[in-house]
Amino acid sequence: MQKTRVPPSGDKHDFLSLAPYWWPNSTKPTGLPYIRRDGEVNPESTRDTDDGAFDHMHSVVSTLAEAYRATGEERFAARAALLLRGWFLDPATRMNPHLDYGQAVPAQNTGRGAGIIATRRLVRIIDAVQAIATSPAWTAADQAGLRSWSAAYATWLRTSKNGREEAAAKNNHGTWYDAQLVALLLYTGSLDEARRVIETTKRRIATQIEPDGRQPEELRRTRAWSYSVMNLEGWFTVARLAGDAGVEVWDYRTHDGRSIRAALDYLLPFAEGTSTWPYPQITPFETDALVPLLRQASVAWKAGRYAALADRLQAAAKP
Repeated sequence: MQKTRVPPSGDKHDFLSLAPYWWPNSTKPTGLPYIRRDGEVNPESTRDTDDGAFDHMHSVVSTLAEAYRATGEERFAARAALLLRGWFLDPATRMNPHLDYGQAVPAQNTGRGAGIIATRRLVRIIDAVQAIATSPAWTAADQAGLRSWSAAYATWLRTSKNGREEAAAKNNHGTWYDAQLVALLLYTGSLDEARRVIETTKRRIATQIEPDGRQPEELRRTRAWSYSVMNLEGWFTVARLAGDAGVEVWDYRTHDGRSIRAALDYLLPFAEGTSTWPYPQITPFETDALVPLLRQASVAWKAGRYAALADRLQAAAKP
């Protein structure tokens, strides 16, 4: 609600963002139509939109929830609950449960399915809510209100034009669409429906991951390393949620050997420095981005080599 830009609806409760990789056309006097420069963020897209505020809220709420889990101190849960109410529940400030105006391209559209990638952190927000659920700061009314919001957003994801467009995406956008939909369905008690979505999600492995672990849709990007890691993070998120739903994804393999473990193992030599990354990466090559996935992998597959590499990468990243 603090943004000065107003969505096309005229309602500032609607989430608004601009497509980050679209720029004015320098060969045209008006700058129109905008052109896409993959991986290059147009500063205009970061000004006075909701992406940054949502990311900051999710980061702070997640940190507070972890602090509450570790210490039991109510002040952490109370602050997290206050921020959650502000974003999702309070009538004066709450976000409407849709992304009709996500990642708009100026003068070309008012929103796209691609904008839904912005809410992938809903998964961690739900994790945070579960962490503070035992605190009196998070009331039964809060829980009911957030479940109602989540159910409405899940319905929008499944029925809207933008939602259907994102569901059909063949790259990380499709993976993260599934991850957040599954998280919302589990949180709202729709277990059978979540299981059906997960079974559909598993079919993406056959089209996203090669038998040797390469992720072709991500490798054709200008930030191929970053997007390979980002998509794999989505897959690890799906695998974790699938475990909660009683569906196996960690060890799922296609008949020709495609799997999320193969996708991780493909990245290891480049993270270790024993091989040189052969694909575009126009931003810094950050091997420590793999650390959280390696930690999860060491537990999921009971393989100490992943934890050992995570330790090395984390140590190397320290200033």
